[in-house]
Amino acid sequence: MKAKPFVKWVGGKTQLIEQLEALLPADFDKWENVTYIEPFVGGGAMLFYMLQTHSNIKSAIINDINPDLTTCYKVVRDDPSALVESLKELQNEYYSLQSEESRKRFYLQMRDEFNTKALDPIRNTTLFFFLNRTCFNGLYRVNKAGLFNVPFGRYETPTICDANTIFADSELLKKVVILTGDYQETLSHAEGNTLFYFDPPYRPLNNTSSFNDYTKEAFNDFAQRRLKEFCDKVEQAGYHFMLHYTAYKDDKRYHDFFTTNYQVRKRT
Repeated sequence: MKAKPFVKWVGGKTQLIEQLEALLPADFDKWENVTYIEPFVGGGAMLFYMLQTHSNIKSAIINDINPDLTTCYKVVRDDPSALVESLKELQNEYYSLQSEESRKRFYLQMRDEFNTKALDPIRNTTLFFFLNRTCFNGLYRVNKAGLFNVPFGRYETPTICDANTIFADSELLKKVVILTGDYQETLSHAEGNTLFYFDPPYRPLNNTSSFNDYTKEAFNDFAQRRLKEFCDKVEQAGYHFMLHYTAYKDDKRYHDFFTTNYQVRKRT
């Protein structure tokens, strides 16, 4: 069983893996003792691909500002058996509900419990998985108070517990350091042959856009400028990086770096 992302994630890069592989440094597989760093890990499609494809990666560091997500990674890595047992129990309870209305009530109860922010890591991760599988389109969105607010998704029998994926991911994550907080702290973990892979939240299309309300803090123009300055530091320190960046016609922020365009299939 190959490891793969254990959560649905808007903006995940699974469909772009081949294009991203082609953009790695030409001699990447000749590097020795590579440190791989993802400061915005999200669903981790690139992480799981890189760790299974490039054996010269000896250590990996991932980070995210979302503590619920990083708790998930830690629980999957450190306590997969307890997580699987908990997920199976919740999945059976959900499957036993006979009507859409009863499933919706149950979903809202679990969402309320998740939003108490007073749960142990196993329960918190169990509810994170459950909400991810049963909410509308697998979105992760919070309000300004940081509370998960995605509506019910109307799925009768979603796969809430994918035990094979959890155990496969757990083995792969054994070599991964998991951080929670400001992505700029990841620079202190870089040494030798280091590759940073940046997949930051999308810049809002306008002041009312809610597509990337992944945390209560918006990844706005100030955040984009700060990220550019951090990329400059990474380059000046002699490390390599790849960055996903949604450019606008008047935005020449990364004109001094090599850039290329890639194609993304529209969701249907």
